[in-house]
Amino acid sequence: MQFHMLAKETALVSLAYVLAFLVTYDLLTPLQDIFFPDFTSHASLLFLPHGIRVLSAWLLGWRSAITLTPGVFLVFFNVAGSGVFAPSRIIAILVAVIVPAATFHIFRLIKWDLSPQPDKKPCWPCIMMAGFVISVITSLLTNYAFGSASEDYIAYLIGDVFGLFFMMLILMFVFRFFRSRQQ
Repeated sequence: MQFHMLAKETALVSLAYVLAFLVTYDLLTPLQDIFFPDFTSHASLLFLPHGIRVLSAWLLGWRSAITLTPGVFLVFFNVAGSGVFAPSRIIAILVAVIVPAATFHIFRLIKWDLSPQPDKKPCWPCIMMAGFVISVITSLLTNYAFGSASEDYIAYLIGDVFGLFFMMLILMFVFRFFRSRQQ
């Protein structure tokens, strides 16, 4: 693969990740705080960046680990400043960028290949299931690294699954819009 293509993919995926994070924490989280004032976890119940992680891993395979890294790092830096270099945060960054691609790779090894193919329609429920598995793994590893309370594990899982679902819906409407413009 040529370097300029990887650079374009990295810019696009990282930008999408950062934008999804900003929408989640600048728009959706304040709404969450209004509707669920007693919810003490810092986890978003609609975490759109998980959708970016899953869909980029599905589309790009192992390249997604590279393309996600700048965006994930910037998001962690935005939240933690120089604390981004704390061991727990480095582990969380690695989990966020490696687990999605590794999960799709393991699925291929066990003969459940969800990779996009020109002659095959995507199995969206299968991708949602993969996203659920990725969420379980990332939630367990990330919350363990942070030493989080047990309620955070469930909150992360809920936020990831809803985030993936809504990201898939958003992209479906975007792609439908572009297809209608081409006709």
